[in-house]
Amino acid sequence: MKPVWLSWSLGLSGTLAGMLAVAAAPEPVGAELDAGLPVVRSLIERFEADRDSLDHVWGVPGAEGWLERHRRFLREWQQRLEAVDFDSLSPAERIDWILFREELRFARRELVRRQERFEEMAELLPFDRDLASLELERRRLRFIRGREAADRLHRVAEQIREAQQRWKERLKAAEGQEPPCPRTLAWRAVQRIGQLRGYLRAWRRFYEGYDPQFTWWAPQPADAVDKALASYRDWVKEKLAGVAPGEEDPVIGDPIGREALMDALRHEFIVYTPEELIRIAEREFAWCEEQARQVADELGFDGDWRKALEHVKSLHVPPGRQPALIKAEAREAIRFIEERDLVTIPPLAKECWRMEMMTPEQQRVNPYFTGGETINVSYPTASMAHEDKLMSLHGNNRHFCHAVVHHELIPGHHLQLFMAERYQPHRRLFRTPFLVEGWALYWEMRLWDLGFARNAEDKVGMLFWRMHRCARIIFSLKFHLGEMTAPEAIDFLVERVGHERNNATAEVRRSVGGAYGPLYQAAYMLGGLQLRALHDELVREGGMSERAFHDAVLRQNAIPIELIRAALRGDRLEPNFRARWRFYPALEETPEKQGGAG
Repeated sequence: MKPVWLSWSLGLSGTLAGMLAVAAAPEPVGAELDAGLPVVRSLIERFEADRDSLDHVWGVPGAEGWLERHRRFLREWQQRLEAVDFDSLSPAERIDWILFREELRFARRELVRRQERFEEMAELLPFDRDLASLELERRRLRFIRGREAADRLHRVAEQIREAQQRWKERLKAAEGQEPPCPRTLAWRAVQRIGQLRGYLRAWRRFYEGYDPQFTWWAPQPADAVDKALASYRDWVKEKLAGVAPGEEDPVIGDPIGREALMDALRHEFIVYTPEELIRIAEREFAWCEEQARQVADELGFDGDWRKALEHVKSLHVPPGRQPALIKAEAREAIRFIEERDLVTIPPLAKECWRMEMMTPEQQRVNPYFTGGETINVSYPTASMAHEDKLMSLHGNNRHFCHAVVHHELIPGHHLQLFMAERYQPHRRLFRTPFLVEGWALYWEMRLWDLGFARNAEDKVGMLFWRMHRCARIIFSLKFHLGEMTAPEAIDFLVERVGHERNNATAEVRRSVGGAYGPLYQAAYMLGGLQLRALHDELVREGGMSERAFHDAVLRQNAIPIELIRAALRGDRLEPNFRARWRFYPALEETPEKQGGAG
């Protein structure tokens, strides 16, 4: 799931509405809101609409004025929120107020971090702001004359050539020493040059052929800039990022560091440090390994769970039968849930989901399944190389599927997203993977406890996935702490969990490639542990029924779980609320005393 700040920083075209918004002062609370809604919900919905309008024009990160305009927008919304009388709010509105305040705080911090990352690239891309600003000016309807456009483009082309020459000299001077530029920074610059070429194309397309002065002056300088950008990108990619021509894009990633990790954890209302979370994962991993040894004994492998795992990987359906297997597994999970009255499943949710098959290209990034109202299924295709076919077969065998179909459909992602669209949908602004992914992972734990595994092979499949979630915490946090590289993370998944190497590579590519937030992979297991602790508190100790508990969680939408806990417990919240729930048993205890995975 992408962080909210990313989703509203990438507009593509401009309107006069966005231009007029620049001069607008914040209106008083109430004057601008939907009077038919609770005040905080109305503020949230208005904020989302205003944010989208702003980025329809101002969504050109790195351009002149981009940072200042977004800062002002967030500052004005902070003023609006602070004008609300917190004491007059209902319990649900207090949760919304606290979440909205935190969203605004985090968005301001992310703006600063994004600007810092642009500044880190300034020596590599001294022309960045000039190129991005051309596109922002166009969106803001600040039209440019043909001669001025040509002059500016000519200067940019010179800047690009000078930058390339300067870095060639630095690289030559550093022969036999540390590279003059970190590989992660070089790869970030390669990606950014691709964005800048997109801005150039959009800017040029607006004028060329319509404006005769532009069409006379600018095409040749624009061609020169694009050619220089392409040449510089290829050079940076090969010489500074270390990717040979024609080589598949590497798994590099861009670690954010401990300070940013701590801030992201605060945003998710998690009180633990990254180091504590890694220790939690190691303890859960130890429990999984002990269970796996016991299951290996059941299968006659004398406690060698890796041999048991290889046995299970060989138990796949023949070509053409994977969809039928997924359909049967989905029905089995629903039957199991309904027989035990664990959660309400609306008839329309049972009826309205469908299946698609993953392409070979998609399986390079996600070698398994993705879910929601559509479950995307991985299985070898006829066009794959023989080795790739075998790896896909092994990674999507019968018993791995038994452990993951319910995660993607019901009671997992499909049910959770179905309910999120129908209960408190304004809270989508605060959607967190700790609930979205944590909910689906929690059901893996709960169904294990309830005996969903039909045999020892099913247990191996369920334990494989739980070990995988533990490993995700370890490698993703260590990656962002700078303690593990992407290649080391791939080796870790192969050697510690038992992944096929292609599948491990795809998993790490997905995790560190930038499409997901830095805590996304850790959120599966950690969110599941939060929900398990809440279940213990309210169901096992508090006497709440399974169905009432699960329905209540879903109806809070996908917000941070500490605030779901506050809602279900009826806690009285104050405006200075901070996370303080230590949901995992004392870290000093052994896994055996903790009860492992429950």
